[in-house]
Amino acid sequence: MKNIFPKDFLWGASSSAFQIEGAWDEDGKGMTVADFNSFKKSEIQADSKVATDFYHHWKEDIDLMKELGLKTYRFSLSWARIIPTGDGEINKAGIDFYNKVIDYLIECDITPFVTLYHFDLPYALVEKYNGWENRECAFAFERYAKVCFENFGDRVKYWQPHNEQNLMMRVKERMNIYETDAYLVEKIRAQMDYHMSLAHALATNACHEMVEGGKIGPSISATVTYPYSNKPEDVWAAKLNDNFKTNYLLDMHYNGEYPGYYMRYLEELDIVPNMLKEDKEILKKAKMDFIAFNYYRTLCARHLDATTENPKGTRESEIDYDLYGYFKIEKNPNLKATEYGAQIDPVGMRIALNEYYNKYHLPLIITENGLGTGDVLTEDERVHDDYRIDYLRDHIDACRKGIEDGVELMGYCPWSVIDLLSSHQGFKKRYGFVYINREDHDFKDLRRIKKDSYYWYQEVIKSNGENL
Repeated sequence: MKNIFPKDFLWGASSSAFQIEGAWDEDGKGMTVADFNSFKKSEIQADSKVATDFYHHWKEDIDLMKELGLKTYRFSLSWARIIPTGDGEINKAGIDFYNKVIDYLIECDITPFVTLYHFDLPYALVEKYNGWENRECAFAFERYAKVCFENFGDRVKYWQPHNEQNLMMRVKERMNIYETDAYLVEKIRAQMDYHMSLAHALATNACHEMVEGGKIGPSISATVTYPYSNKPEDVWAAKLNDNFKTNYLLDMHYNGEYPGYYMRYLEELDIVPNMLKEDKEILKKAKMDFIAFNYYRTLCARHLDATTENPKGTRESEIDYDLYGYFKIEKNPNLKATEYGAQIDPVGMRIALNEYYNKYHLPLIITENGLGTGDVLTEDERVHDDYRIDYLRDHIDACRKGIEDGVELMGYCPWSVIDLLSSHQGFKKRYGFVYINREDHDFKDLRRIKKDSYYWYQEVIKSNGENL
């Protein structure tokens, strides 16, 4: 097989602050929305108080990354560790911690790839503004971004403002929306989404002004949807599912305004957010340098008629929601699924690569892709995760085919570098190349144990993708 991965291809792996760091209130860190939500589930699963304890194992973990051969490490900073109240005093201990991490990554020849915000809004901003519902939150984020660019921008050149804004918006808990009236939920959600887009633009412009050689782009949750049948209305429903769950936001980031179909939807539901005239210049100026996307599965959709009981625009469910008058999600009988229901489809990754590149003509990087399941530690302390190797091999092959198609793909960062806290399954669901010896309510010794997939990925990187 011809090796076509570029010589400077960024073979990496990913994580996020609240899922890996622990030390949730140490050295001045404030509570986040992610902390708050995890504590509500503490009795039934692990929470963010300890997580993987990267905060106290960072050097050991980066040594493992170096041995693995990573060219880049995509991780997030905790806004509340740097500015505990979100918009108040800067916490020097937080700056010092991330400086140590960044410096050691560079010492180990690993390029830091930083996300500013990964589901963990400082909870003080919820109490003060109801978070993203208030436009002041966007300017608090701009200030936080500027603090990061000022302190880390001399060494960090790759940035992402938000992780999966398009997915975050679908989950009321992550956005701290507790309103029960369906209309008000959608109105609040639309306003929050707009303010996050404004924050994204403010951070993008600040990065270009403050970080010499800095590159910044969105990280979106990829949506690739197949029609349930070849009926024209089902084909259109599949396209609308992609549009409403992902493409509308990419268009906002790229063009500085919502596409026509999305504005029409907002107007029909009477939920158009408050958008000030001065925002237009900010949004239009913010030009992304690349597109990062997280890919796990594809979806299948058919047309869903509106009814008297559920008029057009009524949403049902959250992440893979149905929308009356537009689309309904159906199971694809042609695909196998993980134990947690995600249908496995490497071909969908190739489709996403081609669609995003052919539309926007910007470099792409995959910042999440992986298989979450309940790994078993054997008596001789091994984890034989051939299923993960098979999954990653097929998806890396899809990357290779995408490059052959002409896509400019600059990197691949599987989720996750080591086992970390799953938002919904704690430590029952594991993704990492390294096993963390703990269970939900038993910390054990938190030892790091390399899985079979660790050694396999090590060879993939060493061969620049030739040895799959």
